Amino acid sequence: MELRRTELMPGVWLSYLHSDKFKTACMSLSLLTQLSRETAAMNALIPYVLRRGTTRYGDMEALSQRLDELYGTAIEPVVRRIGEIQCLGFYLSLPEAEFLPGSEDVLRPAAALLGEMLLSPATRGGLLLPQYVDSERDKLLDIIRSRVNDKRGYSLFRCIEEMCCCEDFAVGRLGGEEECRAIHYQKLTRQYRSLLQTCPIEIFYCGRAEEKQVISALKDALVTLPRGQIDDGIGTEIRMNALEEQPRLVEEELDVTQGKLVIGFRLGECMEEPDLASLYVFNAVYGSGTTSKLFMNVREKLSLCYYASSLVDVHKGLLLVSSGIEFSKFDAARAEIFAQLEAMRAGEITDEELTAARSGVASDLRSLTDSQGELEGYYLSQALDGAGCSPTELAELVENVTRGQVVEIARSVECDLIYFLKGGGEKEEEDEEDGE
Repeated sequence: MELRRTELMPGVWLSYLHSDKFKTACMSLSLLTQLSRETAAMNALIPYVLRRGTTRYGDMEALSQRLDELYGTAIEPVVRRIGEIQCLGFYLSLPEAEFLPGSEDVLRPAAALLGEMLLSPATRGGLLLPQYVDSERDKLLDIIRSRVNDKRGYSLFRCIEEMCCCEDFAVGRLGGEEECRAIHYQKLTRQYRSLLQTCPIEIFYCGRAEEKQVISALKDALVTLPRGQIDDGIGTEIRMNALEEQPRLVEEELDVTQGKLVIGFRLGECMEEPDLASLYVFNAVYGSGTTSKLFMNVREKLSLCYYASSLVDVHKGLLLVSSGIEFSKFDAARAEIFAQLEAMRAGEITDEELTAARSGVASDLRSLTDSQGELEGYYLSQALDGAGCSPTELAELVENVTRGQVVEIARSVECDLIYFLKGGGEKEEEDEEDGE
């Protein structure tokens, strides 16, 4: 599968991937804007409000009926954060023509409906309908407030929030509760119209239709898209070093019986020219997967935690270690997490560990080609990074990563913040989770 990119109109790019592998096609449209605390909640709310109704299909019932007429085509709102770029828009799934009665092609009418949802929402007096805005705002508020219910996810969020307190990355993809609560339909309408004029737009298509058919359908669907001065200056600031000379410690108490220890690292100088293949293998050796050092030693051998795993954010240059522990094992678990990193810095990586890490990462990358949703997310990230490497090509690079490259990354990593969630109360269902 070869990806081709075309600029449809100023600041609007199509990434086209021809594939006969699936019985459905997928298309996504993402407006890209700089993540900021002031606008994140408004931006996150917009696709959900737009999904409530259009000029021709005034409510969700009418929209659903139209989607049923298009043989079960689905259009869902999507809000993501990739580095310090907020991506908001829609993900569309539609049946391929050759599997429909009479080989009816629904690409053009589905793209038209997507364009109508984006450009011709239900309004009154040129403003988004207040009842739709208020309803979706309250739902978004509930989602933001419910973050604390998932203690593992909440502790990761809080570690990032504290570690990146001076950076846009501290803002969650859905924004904050206070900013969400203040959203008003007039203010939201202004923000919506501003985004249409200034945002770079990324469109992804994966399916059987010819490229020229997709381009034609999208150009017709977006013909009324207003374009002003495109904001080409969006991006992610990467901090190489920790905020302070010594790692900061943040402790928080909630009604939990299992402690959540999250350690945040900066990936450091290796992010000057990031090598994705080496970063992924480094993470797999250290803490991602059941053959990693954290899993095999901190969890299995020493029984210091219920789970221990690491993840890397290659866009922001962060390494996060997440673990669930007994309160009394905080010092021992923290020390051993650092000890495993020190072992990697000293080159103590066995052939078995390196082979398993490379094999696991390469397999995961190749499996992306089995899912249109995974491919869409992968290529959106590639577009934001200005990269053009397919999952298969990246998997081949992964298989050639050396021990020395992994060690070099380990030596570049610098601890920034240690977050510990402690307290007492009912035991969460996730507490015995094995981790990855």
